Parts: sequence; C-alpha cells; structure tokens
Amino acid sequence: MQTLPWFLVAVACFHAVRSARGADPVDFNREVRPILSSYCFKCHGPDADKREGHLRLDTYEGATAAADSGEKAIVAGRPDSSQLWKRITSHDADEMMPPPSTKKTLTEAEKAILRRWIEAGAEYAPHWAFVAPRTPAWPVVQQTNWPRNPIDRFVLARLEAAGLAPSPPASREKWLRRVSLDLIGLPPSVEEIEAYRLDQVPGAEERVVDRLLASPRYGERWARRWLDLARYADTNGYEKDRQRSVWPYRDWVVRAINNDMPFDQFTIEQLAGDLLPESSLEQQIATGLHRNTMTNEEGGIDPNEFRFYAMVDRVHVTSTTWLGLTMACVQCHTHKYDPIPHQDFYGTMAFLNNADEIKIDVPDPEIQARRTAQLQRIEELEQQLASQFPLPPPADGAAPEVVAPSTVEEQAVLRQQHLDRSLAQWLDVVRAEATDWSIWRPIRMTTNLARLSLQDDGSILASGDKTKLDTYTLDFEGDFTGVTAIRLEALPHDTLPARGPGRTDYEGPEGDFFVSELTLQVDGQPVKFSGATETYGKLGIGGGAAGAAGCLDGEGHSGWACNGHQGQRDVAVFTLPEPLKAGQAARVEMMFDRHYPAALGRFRLAVTRQTGAVKASPVPEEMRLVLHRDVTSWTDAERAALRTYYLSVAPELEAARKVITDLRTQLPRHPTALVFLERPADNPRPTRRHHRGEYLQPKEMVTPQTPSVLHPFPEDAPRDRLHYAKWLMAPENPLTARVIVNRQWQAFFGQGIVRTLEDFGYQGAWPSNQELLDWLALETIRSGWSIKQLHRLMVTSATYRQSSEVTPLLLAADPENRLLARGPRHRLEGELLRDQALQMAGLLSDKMYGPSVFPPQPASVTTEGAYGQLAWTTSTGEDRWRRSVYTFAKRTAPYALFLTFDGGSGEACIPRRDVSNSPLQSLSLMNDTVFVESAQALGREFAAMTGEQEQRVAELFRRLTGRTISSDEATALAEFLAEQRGRIEAKTLDPAAITGGTADPERAAWTVLARAVLNLDEVMTKE
Repeated sequence: MQTLPWFLVAVACFHAVRSARGADPVDFNREVRPILSSYCFKCHGPDADKREGHLRLDTYEGATAAADSGEKAIVAGRPDSSQLWKRITSHDADEMMPPPSTKKTLTEAEKAILRRWIEAGAEYAPHWAFVAPRTPAWPVVQQTNWPRNPIDRFVLARLEAAGLAPSPPASREKWLRRVSLDLIGLPPSVEEIEAYRLDQVPGAEERVVDRLLASPRYGERWARRWLDLARYADTNGYEKDRQRSVWPYRDWVVRAINNDMPFDQFTIEQLAGDLLPESSLEQQIATGLHRNTMTNEEGGIDPNEFRFYAMVDRVHVTSTTWLGLTMACVQCHTHKYDPIPHQDFYGTMAFLNNADEIKIDVPDPEIQARRTAQLQRIEELEQQLASQFPLPPPADGAAPEVVAPSTVEEQAVLRQQHLDRSLAQWLDVVRAEATDWSIWRPIRMTTNLARLSLQDDGSILASGDKTKLDTYTLDFEGDFTGVTAIRLEALPHDTLPARGPGRTDYEGPEGDFFVSELTLQVDGQPVKFSGATETYGKLGIGGGAAGAAGCLDGEGHSGWACNGHQGQRDVAVFTLPEPLKAGQAARVEMMFDRHYPAALGRFRLAVTRQTGAVKASPVPEEMRLVLHRDVTSWTDAERAALRTYYLSVAPELEAARKVITDLRTQLPRHPTALVFLERPADNPRPTRRHHRGEYLQPKEMVTPQTPSVLHPFPEDAPRDRLHYAKWLMAPENPLTARVIVNRQWQAFFGQGIVRTLEDFGYQGAWPSNQELLDWLALETIRSGWSIKQLHRLMVTSATYRQSSEVTPLLLAADPENRLLARGPRHRLEGELLRDQALQMAGLLSDKMYGPSVFPPQPASVTTEGAYGQLAWTTSTGEDRWRRSVYTFAKRTAPYALFLTFDGGSGEACIPRRDVSNSPLQSLSLMNDTVFVESAQALGREFAAMTGEQEQRVAELFRRLTGRTISSDEATALAEFLAEQRGRIEAKTLDPAAITGGTADPERAAWTVLARAVLNLDEVMTKE
C-alpha cells in the first residue's frame, strides 16, 4: 500500500508531460516521419520500382503533387481535402490505407498527429541523423551541485523536465566493481577494493579510472566488443569451416585500443592500411578487418560468386559499423524507407572492391631465431656433404682389407678422388643431355580473368582473380622452322601462395597448380605433340597420374601437378613428332581445370630445335647455360656452383641429404595474416550493379561513390579505400561520430541514446537525448578521436555513479531507464562471466597475444554434427585459463559457453548482442568446467587458509561480490557451510568428486560454498 502514492505521482508526472507536449507544434522528425515510415514508405517511399500509384510520401514535392485524377495526397493546411486523411479514416476496404491485407492499422493517436501536422502546413524536415550535429548549449539546471561534467547537465535537464530527480550515488564498493567490469572486464581484487576504501583524498575515482584505462586488460575487454562488429573467427565458415590464421588482426586490435589509437586512424588503418605511404607490417595486418569474411571451399561452388557475397558483407559491415545504416537492404533494390538508391550500394562496394586478398608472413623474433639456428645447421651439413662422399669400391678381385686406407688423411684423399671422378662422369652425361633452349617471349597474352605480366627474365607472372577453369592464351611471332619441343618451367615467386609455382590458396594445397591441357597452334593450325616428360609430378588431391603427358590427352581431369615441390622449380617438356617445317605465328593455350583454382602463378616457355631425344631436366637454367659453353671458359665460381649442385643430386649422398631434407621440412614457420593489397592502378577490378542483388545478373559498370544522402565525396580526392576511409571520418559526416559514441554509451549504460545501434535511418529509434548525443559526438572529434578520453568522461559522470536501485516511482515513470534516473544494472556477457570466475579464483593467465587457445569444453561440440569437424584438444598450462578474447572461435560450432550467453558466431556483424535468460545458462554457471574449476581452486585456497571461519567466509564473499558481507548473509553462509559438511559426513556427497580428486571433506565443503556464491545474482550482474 505504501507504493501507491509513488505510483500516482509517477502517473501524474507522465500525464503532465504528455499534456504539455500535446500543446506543442507537431515535430515532423519525432512524430510524423515514424508513422509514415512504418505504414506508408514501403509502397510510397524512395523505391521507385515498387512505388504504388506513382505516389511518393517521403518528400514534400511527391506528397503534394497532383495525381492523374487531379487529387493530392496532402493539401497543406486542409486535411479534409487531403487524400491521405481520407484514406486513413475510410472504412471502405477498397479505399482505406494501409490496405487491410497488410494487417496494419493506425491508432487514433497516430491519425490525430497526422491531422494536426497537415493542419499546420505539412512541413517536411531533414532526418535528424542526416544533418551534421551542432554544438548544443549546456542546459540550465536547478540542481546545480549534482553535475560532475557536462554529460550530467544534459541528463539532469531531461530529468527535471520530467519531474524526476537523480538517484543517490552507488556505494563506493559497487561503483568500483561496476567501473572495473566496464573498463577492463574484470572485477577488482580485494587489495584494490581496500586501497580505494582508504583513499579519501579528492579525485580518488579519477585515479581509479586512470589506472584501469592504463591497464593492458582494457584493450582485451574492448577488443572483444570490436571483434563482434568485425565478425572475427578462427575458421572460414560454410560447409568446410577450416581453420584460418587471422589472430594477428585480433592482436592488432588489442594493441591499438590499449594505445588509444585515435579512432580516425583506427578506421583508416583497418580499411586502407595497405594504401598508407610506406605502410608498416602492422598497418597491413590491420586490413584483416575485411578478411574476416567467410570463405566457401565447397567443391561445387563458383569462388567468384562467393567473393561477390563477401563484398556484399563488407559493404554491410562498413555501413553498420561506421554509419549505422541498414545498407544490406540496398543490395537488391532501393531502400524501402531511407533515401538510399540501389546504385549507392554498389558505389560503396566499388571503393572496397579493388583489393587482392593475400596472406603474408608475420615475423616472430623467437621463431626467427630458431629458423636461423636451423638454417645454419643445414648449411653446416651441406658443407659436410663432400666429406661424406663414399670411398671408392674395391677393384675387381681385390680384398677390401688390402685397399682400405690406413689413415684419415688417406681416406680423405680417396674420397676426393672418387668425388672428382663421379662429378666428371656426371658432367659428361648432363652436358650430352643438355638442350639448347631459347626463351619464348609472347607478343600477346590473354586470359579469362587473371592478369599476366611479362618479366625481365622472360617468365610470366599471374595476378588478379582466378576461377576453377582458367585459360592462358599466349601468342608468339617469329620463324618457328625446325622447332622440335616446347619447355614449360613452373617457377616460384614470393607473391604466390607458399611461393608457388601455383596460385591455389584454398581447398587444394597452397601453391599447387594443375595444367590439365596444353595445346599448340602454328599459323592457325593445330599441331599435336608426340609425348611429354617432367622432372616431377604429384597430384595434390585425389589419385591418378600427375605427369605432363596428362596435358595432351584431351581430358580435363588429368594433367601435370607438382604438389610437394611448392617454392621450387619444375619442368615439363612437350615434344613434337617432327620438326616444324615452317611457321610465323604460334599460339600456346593452357587450361587449368580443377575443383579449386589451380592455375600457374609464374612460368616460362622456351623452344628448342635440337634433334634427338629431348626430355625434361632438373638442372637449373643458369647452370644449363654454363654447361653449353666450352669447359675452358668456366669460372671458378661456376665450377663451384656445379659441384655444389652435384652434391645435392648425387645418388651416393641420398642418405646424408635426407637429414638435410627433414630439417628443411621441419623449419619453424612464421605465423601468417590475411590482408588486403590494393591492385595495380593499370589493373583495377571492375564493379557492376547486380540486378536484384543476384551474382548472375550483373548490369552496368559502377564507379566508386558514397551514399548521396550524406556529405559529398571530395571532388579532387582519388576514389580509393584510403580516401573513402577519410570520407567516413570527416567532421562533416553526420553519422560516424554519433554512431561511435552511441555504441560506447550502450556498453556502459545498457542501451544506446539511440536504442537501435545498427539503424540511424528512418526506421531507427529516436534518440532519448539528442543534445547529449550531439555534444558527445562533437566532443569526441575535438578530443582527437580519443576513445579512452570518451570512456573517462562517461564513467566519471554523476550519471554513471548513480545507484541502480529501482524505486516504485522510477519503475512507473521510466521503466526502461531511458531518462537515466538510476545507474545501469545488467547481466555480464559470457566472456566476462568466465574471465571473472578465473580471476577471482586466482587462475586467470595474464599472457597476451598469440594463436587462439582451446579452453575446456566437451570435444563433441566441434565433432558431432558440426561442419568441418575439429578435434578440440584442450590447451595445457596457462593457455587453459587465458582471457576469453583469445579463445578459438569456430564459426559452425562456437565456444559453447559464449553461445549460451548470447555470444556471436562470427558469421555476421553484431552491433549489439541480444540478452536472453534461459535454464541452460543457469546449468552452465553451475556445471561448466570453468566454473567448477574456479570453485575448486577457491575451495582449495580457503580450506587451507588459517584464521576463524567467520573471517574466511567474509573474505570469500568480499572477493566474489566486491563488497562487505552483512551479518545476515554471514549467518546464512555459515549455516550453508555446516550443512555441506554434514552431507559429506553422511556420505550423500562425494568429496573426491567435488574437489576433482582429493577426498578432503573440508576442502569439498568450501568448494560447494564457493560454487554457491559464484552463482549469486550479484556476482553475475553489473550493478
């Protein structure tokens, strides 16, 4: 009964505000546009292709224009003459709007608003979010002693206008726990609580905040929120869902946030770090933002189709993250509500569409040291090969003991002599077999998609896009009389996956290739080959031969491949049945037909007129040229090179070389990162508008252009990703700063000033305090885009400091806390729940960065019923208890605990997580390994602790809740502890099962107590 007066007061305040508002002029943006957008714009809005009756209601000109009948939807000042009013008030099913089929009906209040608006002149106004913010004046408030910074003035002015007052401050303990969880994602330690309690000098709160902002844990906490937007995951997604190495991008985000990288620079480096002058490795890694798109590796798909869908995703992510616009709606048609034409979607895509997607090494000093040591060992072993050359065999009929040298020196002489003789014999053979090849330089190169570039050495380097059926056509001019064979060299190159020679970068082995067909035409007539040889051939996936002869059989499924020789040179030779009799024009066509892109990345063609047997030789080209010269012209360096090469192929040293080969195979590899690399200016990727958003319906070419509803793109700026990023961060952009600060506000207060974080358009929510939003946006720009400074401003405000207690008055007057008359109170995210438990149990590792880790969870999560089954091998040592931001994220089977608490999968951009309450969450908090192990660690610690039980119970409670225990709570926990001891003594509880192995009754009882306190609502909630 005592709450009734409060309720009546609240209702009176509410109606007073409504009554006062009713006398005000109708606000088009706040009151009218939402009605028109909800009920009318779908059929009478910006989308001309779907506009009914040629009537447009999203502009004044369209709404007041005369129809063919002469009638007007709106006659300013005369609602009774306006067809809009007549239709929304009609009871005739054929006349009424919206039509009955939509099952949408305007309320009487909404109709009244539209009538008042038409009576007042039906004025339209630009959408508030599309108008650049202007610095608002600080409001005048009555309670002048409450504001701690300008935020509080804007909040208090709204509260006073509604007849409400702020809540009293939260206790120091609760504020400290709140700000610690918000800024670093971890609760304060007992020592930090005590230090803050004892710090009574003014500015204590600011000192706490500065300490937290300087903590390396800050970057880990806020990186997790950014990674939701970046749709970060450690696997490719789709059906295969294989692992990928993109964690260097995650580490870059953590470092950038900890360093308070200005948000404009944070944006530019992620969208266009590779385009910055002399871009650093870190800036290149930053472009991994848009390499977080999923990759489909199914055998039957068109890779370029799914690249198109990846580009669609990149446009959506960019627009959501920086502009708060639902651009995904524009992929298929003009936006139904916002003034964004269909072409603008592809204009934005054109900015982002001109990059190649590559993988780069990320040098690691520790790995480099190990590589250097191992390479030195390989070099030492190679230098020792000559000394391991076998002794000559005994002469026929001689006993071994007769010819065996008696000293090491004699053995060395004999070895050297044997080596010299063997080398001379080998040189005689390879000189006799050496073919005189002439490099063939094409005059013209065409492909179905890739770009071929002729290099100085006559080799040809492929770049650009690729398909599962690529063709290279090479045209040559000259006198081809007498040509007997063509040589194809597959050559490595640093720009290729695994250094090539092939372009395969997914599904098949990296760096692989597959030449399925090679044909020759001379003077327009086909010429058949008689045979083919190769230095090496091995198929990457599947069975069957992989020799060069497979290129001549007319079957696309057979051909030449060299898997296992990535980064090496291999050769195929195609011989003619007889020398060419004539020819002035030749054409070589190669086809690469595989269930994954498998074209050659670098290759070189040569011809010979040599008669007799011509076959593929592994001898390097530079040595072949030496072999063709007279021996007397060889230099000492050339002789040494030939000797070294012989040692690398001599059959007598095969066993000794195996050790070297194994060491090369086992060389430690640097981590890799997925990045963008802008295409050459003379080879841009074209972008087309796709009708209905369909990949198979490309239409006209589109040039880079920004949404026409926003500020113009600078006329003199290059239209590339770098300048698009700068356009996004321009001060005149009406959206970016608002969107960014709104998202930060939501993180602290539970909901944004604009509740729809992802939508600032017509269908988005109206800001609860636009003046505050605009002031924060402009203040952030003035601060140099410092997010740490923005966070400091928010958490040091009196608004943030308020108690979260909900009184009957506040519940009735502002149930959603939109006016912020009380502090925030929300359940922690899954990652914070896990990290908090580990931290309070003393288990959490402070190790930062590096490959993602595998904390405990049932192995079946990623193996049973999951696409791309992954053996979840639980990490050992401190990696078992790393921060959650480092947990391996598999898209088709996300970490179960995080998914249970509304975490994302990495398949889509998530500007805000849903918040659910389910029995499974309660079961997880009680039984998930991380909470069980945390309780066991606490039980072990507190059972072994000296001191009175009452003191230990109080300390456990303070550590887990962040506050001092009350006497009633202390009594309840002591009784609970005694009850558990009794259950253990009665053998209804198994102490070994509780503690995880040790049958210690006291430790088991404290473990159960810790588990219970860990599950208190107060522990799981930020309040």
